[in-house]
Amino acid sequence: MQRFALGIDLGGTKIEAQLLGPDGAPAWRDRRPTPQGDYAGTLAAMAAQVADARAALAGIAPGEGFSIGAGTPGTAGAGGLMKNCNSTCLNGRPLQADLQALLGQPVALANDANCLALSEATDGAGAGAPVVFAVILGTGVGAGIAVHGRVLQGANGLAGEWGHNPLPWATGEDPAWPCYCGQRGCIETLLAGPALARDHALAGGGAGLTAVQVAEAAAAGDVAARAALERHGQRLARALAGVVNLLDPDVIVLGGGLSQLAGLAERVTATWHRWVFGASTTEPVRTRLRHSLHGDASGVRGAAWLGRQALP
Repeated sequence: MQRFALGIDLGGTKIEAQLLGPDGAPAWRDRRPTPQGDYAGTLAAMAAQVADARAALAGIAPGEGFSIGAGTPGTAGAGGLMKNCNSTCLNGRPLQADLQALLGQPVALANDANCLALSEATDGAGAGAPVVFAVILGTGVGAGIAVHGRVLQGANGLAGEWGHNPLPWATGEDPAWPCYCGQRGCIETLLAGPALARDHALAGGGAGLTAVQVAEAAAAGDVAARAALERHGQRLARALAGVVNLLDPDVIVLGGGLSQLAGLAERVTATWHRWVFGASTTEPVRTRLRHSLHGDASGVRGAAWLGRQALP
């Protein structure tokens, strides 16, 4: 097995790469803009990162090589063609095959949320837990699943696509906003950062604020902003209670920029027993809700671990 592992996190605005040493410590890292709408340019940028990582490793450990894993915004479908990518230039393209041909070595590929789950299950907030469900709360909403330290992909490559399910136990206060996937009322449309800002504005809190600004207003005592955070927290509690009822994970990890909202985990754990089957104030939910240990580096670390696991 290679002692070093390179992870690449292909995002919509940036491509991040990290080279992890045998102990999991970063030995080299790079971040560069994602060529917008340019598939060939994206491949070239990733290849340049690999070349730079090889040059860096030659100075650190001459003669060593590394495995490669990549996290992507979608998943590989039939024939290895990418699908469900919000970076639409990737859709319908054989990304894994093209990368392997360009780099001359195997490349393991998984959805970025699955990479988050693997990272946190390996040496993060869910280390040692049999089943980890990892959530990305940001501009969009996604999730991944790791079982006994391995990514669960699913027959359709959709395991963990939590954001494109309807919000459980929806009420008249939960808007059925349209989603880019073609459905209405998806969890993503209600829990993503833009959704929190939109909900706050429509409830009379004032237009033009971002989710972070809503949280800042709430911290300053704004009543409408506090109410928006409470609605968001309860919706997240219902959405995660549905996960507990179906998957019953040992640990749920919160990642993504929105996961840093003050008091978010507490708002969830204060109420999710109302929807978890058999739970109550006297019989608490035993699933542990934790924040990502590795923060915004977790996805790229998970990609690195994915590449190492894929080696024979």
